Amino acid sequence: MNAIEVKDLRKTFKVQKNREGLKGAFQDLFKRQYNEVAAVKDISFQIPQGEICGYIGENGAGKSTTIKMLTGILVPTSGHLSVGGFVPYEEREKFVQHIGVVFGQRSQLWWDIGVIESFQLLRKVYKVSEQDFKRRLDELVERLQLQDLLNRPVRKLSLGQRMRCELVAALLHNPSIVFLDEPTIGLDIVVKSEIREFLKDMNREHGTTILLTTHDLQDIEALCSRVIMLDDGRIIYDGGLEELKNRWGTGREVQFQFGTGTKLAQLQAWTAGLPVEWSAENDLGAKVWIPLEINVSDVLGQVVGKADITDIKIIETNTDDIVRSIYQSGSAEKKTDANDVTEDESVMTHV
Repeated sequence: MNAIEVKDLRKTFKVQKNREGLKGAFQDLFKRQYNEVAAVKDISFQIPQGEICGYIGENGAGKSTTIKMLTGILVPTSGHLSVGGFVPYEEREKFVQHIGVVFGQRSQLWWDIGVIESFQLLRKVYKVSEQDFKRRLDELVERLQLQDLLNRPVRKLSLGQRMRCELVAALLHNPSIVFLDEPTIGLDIVVKSEIREFLKDMNREHGTTILLTTHDLQDIEALCSRVIMLDDGRIIYDGGLEELKNRWGTGREVQFQFGTGTKLAQLQAWTAGLPVEWSAENDLGAKVWIPLEINVSDVLGQVVGKADITDIKIIETNTDDIVRSIYQSGSAEKKTDANDVTEDESVMTHV
């Protein structure tokens, strides 16, 4: 069963076109001209119940506009969408009982009152019974360690403390679908790690469907098996994170530390016939670059047992670099030389 279904979804805005000069400003007073700008351009995707999906894109790609349509804040210009079996903008009162939303740069808590008072107000908004509210609140407070924060005004919380409280506020009514828009923005690495672990536990224990938008690709790597990538309002990739790495990654680096001196020429001789590149600053350490089509084990097999190795480190493809390369090219199709005919000429999944 799909928690979210989107078909040919489109959203356009009218943007006033300002004419130049005093004469143009005077004309704009009486007759305004508008340009039509498409923020989301006929996108389609489905998210099964219980999946954690990353929804990524550069600023202005259309991520927030999509989230606002999925949560019922904006009405689509055209297309169809269903979230939890509801059309968000048509059945908003019933619909909001089944979703939770966290916007990293906006708060749903009241600034000058205690955190627990905000939770009590939200209980009434979502029409949660006192018994269910207490059980759910106790569970979330214990899991996120908020016992000492409940009576503090929100304005006296640190950013990390406030974001943990925002998560509780979004989950008090036990929604089946949660939208997270930059939930870890501005947080230190310890708090980010805590929030990621909490989200994984929530998904595993309750089967909560999560759509996550973020610029922090470590969030994506930690939480998501699937990625939807948006560029200029269109989906340019929809598929697995590992598939993305395998197709766009250029290779892996293996770093060796040796107990006794090992010459670079000797390492190159041991791996002769393999298309790898060695480099070394001294005889006690070396690095080898291995293309994706070569198994790391094939290279290790030529070195292990012959050299006095004290440490080995394998560095995988950097997701940040992959995504940056895709946006620079404007397409998630792997580019190859015109003279090359390889598996990389196959096209990635487009929606």
